[in-house]
Amino acid sequence: MKISGVDIRPGNIIEYEGGIWRAVKIQHTQPGKGGAYMQVEMKNLIDGRKTNVRFRSAETVERVRLDTKDFQFLFADGDDLTFMDKETYEQITLPRDLLGDAAAFLQDGMDVIMELHEERPISVQLPDTIEATIVEADAVVKGQTASSSYKPAVLDNGVRIMVPPHIASGTRIVVDVYEQTYVRRAD
Repeated sequence: MKISGVDIRPGNIIEYEGGIWRAVKIQHTQPGKGGAYMQVEMKNLIDGRKTNVRFRSAETVERVRLDTKDFQFLFADGDDLTFMDKETYEQITLPRDLLGDAAAFLQDGMDVIMELHEERPISVQLPDTIEATIVEADAVVKGQTASSSYKPAVLDNGVRIMVPPHIASGTRIVVDVYEQTYVRRAD
C-alpha cells in the first residue's frame, strides 16, 4: 500500500531502498521557504542499521504489512533464543540481537508475538510490562526525601533500573520492558 512521505507515523513498517524499515521517530517540518517535509528516523528490521531520511509530500513509500503469529519463548542457548509456534508446535531459533535490550526480560514460557515478512521473522514483541524481583538495592541515603530521588537496583535478570527509595531487596515489582523503568509494586 503506497502512502505519502508526510503520512508516515512512528511504528509504521515501510519498504525503502530495498530494505524493510520501522519508523522510530518522526518530525514534521514546515520551513518558511519550500515545501513541508517529514524527517523520519528509521531502523532496518533485517540488520538493525539506523538512518534519518527526509520525505517530501510528493514522495510515496510502500507501507509493508507484517504477519503476526503467537509464539512462546522456550529457552536461551548462548546467543540463540528458541521459540515455539503456539499453533503448529514448530520450533524456531533466532539470534539474541533481533530483540535488542528487551532480550534480558524474556522468561521461560513467556508468550510473545512474532512479526514475519514473507515467512521470515523480523521482530519479536514482548509484553509491555513484566514482573521481576529486586535482588540488590542500595540503602536509602538519610535526608534524601525528595520525591524525585530514585536509587539504583538490580533485577533477578541482571538488568539495572532506578526504583523509588521505599523499594527494598526481595520486592516483586512491575517493570516496563522497553523503557526499562519501574512501574509499580507487584500485587
